[in-house]
Amino acid sequence: MEAVDTVIIGGGHNGLICATLLAKAGHAVTLVEANEMLGGLASEREFHPGFKSAIAHTLYAIPKVIIDQLNLPKYGFVQEGSPLPLIALSETEPAIQISENDISGGEEQDQNAFRAYLEMLRKFSAALAPFWGKTMPRIGATSIKSIMTFGQLGLKLRMLGKADMLEFFRVATLPMRDLVDEHFSNETLKAALCWDGLIGSQLAPRSPNQAVLTLLNRMAGFQQGQHLIPKGGMGGFITALEAAAIDAGVTIRTRKQVAKIIITADENGQRCSGVELSDGETIECQQVVSSADPQTTFLRLVGAQYLEIEFTNRIRRIRNKGYVARLHLALSELPAFQGLGTPTGRLLIAPDMDTIEFAWDNAKYGELPETPVLELLIPTTQEHTLAPPGQHVLAINIMYVPHDLKMGWTPEAREQLMAKVMALLDSHAPGIAQLVLGSELLTPLDIGQQYHLTNGHWHHCEPAIDQLLMMRPTYEAAQYSTPIPGLFLCGAGSHPAGDISGNPGRNAAREILS
Repeated sequence: MEAVDTVIIGGGHNGLICATLLAKAGHAVTLVEANEMLGGLASEREFHPGFKSAIAHTLYAIPKVIIDQLNLPKYGFVQEGSPLPLIALSETEPAIQISENDISGGEEQDQNAFRAYLEMLRKFSAALAPFWGKTMPRIGATSIKSIMTFGQLGLKLRMLGKADMLEFFRVATLPMRDLVDEHFSNETLKAALCWDGLIGSQLAPRSPNQAVLTLLNRMAGFQQGQHLIPKGGMGGFITALEAAAIDAGVTIRTRKQVAKIIITADENGQRCSGVELSDGETIECQQVVSSADPQTTFLRLVGAQYLEIEFTNRIRRIRNKGYVARLHLALSELPAFQGLGTPTGRLLIAPDMDTIEFAWDNAKYGELPETPVLELLIPTTQEHTLAPPGQHVLAINIMYVPHDLKMGWTPEAREQLMAKVMALLDSHAPGIAQLVLGSELLTPLDIGQQYHLTNGHWHHCEPAIDQLLMMRPTYEAAQYSTPIPGLFLCGAGSHPAGDISGNPGRNAAREILS
């Protein structure tokens, strides 16, 4: 029987960051990961001989403070290179390229409007940025710390000036469709500008929810949220995190799945006292920090018998159905997209917002989209180690693919989805099918099974307004601590939400050490 200070469940980036910070503070930390590789959705896997890809294939949300705090450059991490433009493809019009500060293509009035639009969003994102790295106060909290957090947020917004502050409150509550309709005329451009507020969620352009807040969160990362492929790919990023953790003294054990979190009780009540692995081994500890999703943590690993019934019901009600499928293609050469030179950016196939809306409508009823909405990336245009020389990886996010497919994820359903995607690809890159050497299709069901995610949701639970801030994942577990003493959360189901930001891991470590 092993005994340590802290056990971290899950070796994704949040688990690694939390483990490293705790170890640097003097904790004896053991991290256990069910899979062979660390990194979670950011782990690079070989899907065809010689071809590798990760589901999370770019960095954009991680703040510089985490890079500096862990001294990741010391361990080989290099987050440099040109930001990846978002390129909106069209079968009938020239592609529109959205770069760091400008737009090329489309109408001149939209190009001019974009600069003002971007200035507005960056201003709002900068005002909110400090709060993604803070613990949100509990509802009804009256402590000085809580009051100061709210006060600081209010001061940041007030410093925008009265006009901008009022505009922030208006904009932050708009559906993405209304926001882009106010500023732009080109339908393909508007669809592209919606994208980073919607990807990975169950939202569509018309959804009256928090897509704008999600967009502002994503823009608060390194280089104002510009997408980059780090040196060595996402594998290089995870390798640097692993090296930093080991250097800090973290014991890392892979292929070790946690069967249950051990809860003990005495005259002082119950508390978390360790974990039991699937092979029967137990590890005793003072606290357990779970980067698994909240339903896995509480309903499977802890068990409802140790939880208040109302808390259990709130955890069961968490909305977390995955809406994104992933397709990896191994290509013999670089495909030629119509009207486009070297495809070095993120390519979006969504001609207008109605196409996105209709795909979401299909998924809402458990159906495959009639016309898929695709985000494409060829990471090998920048990171050549992911494929054999001269060959390429095409990674595709297929939005609005339901986890609970009405017809079931039969071989026929997979073939239908594959056929729809390949037909759409061929309309933009004729002959691409002849370049395919191998493929891997991961449905939300597959993603859930392979990466131990309830219902295959990238962000562990939907980033909806009632599942954000001091209510993420629910208000009794929104400050990284939980109703069970000694049990903490540090995964994407915690504030401020998913993406490769590292904020949940960093924030959880700070709370444990405070």
